[in-house]
Amino acid sequence: MLKTMPELMAGVYPNIRRISAEQAQLELQQKPGLLVDVREPAECAKGMASDAVNIPRGILEAKLLELVKDATQPIYLHCAAGVRASLAAESIMRLGYQHVTAISCKSDAVISAFS
Repeated sequence: MLKTMPELMAGVYPNIRRISAEQAQLELQQKPGLLVDVREPAECAKGMASDAVNIPRGILEAKLLELVKDATQPIYLHCAAGVRASLAAESIMRLGYQHVTAISCKSDAVISAFS
């Protein structure tokens, strides 16, 4: 049986940590981590948080394994509205990353918080 997006996300959200851009900014000030923008490059061309690394959702697992060798490094993911970031968080947790957080707000809020 096919699931709707709301049904899919209802199964994802309880399994991941989701916070606001402001909370992510505070946490990253206290402990170094990686801020990953999982939007497509064309979306990022319109504006991106200054501290973020763009790794599109479609290649995230492969690129992240090259970039982050420490499974305990905090990783914060964001996208345009929080859905791709949440799906990405669930996916990279299955790779073994332990401190993964999805930023649950729109990309404009993330850009503002980190600029």
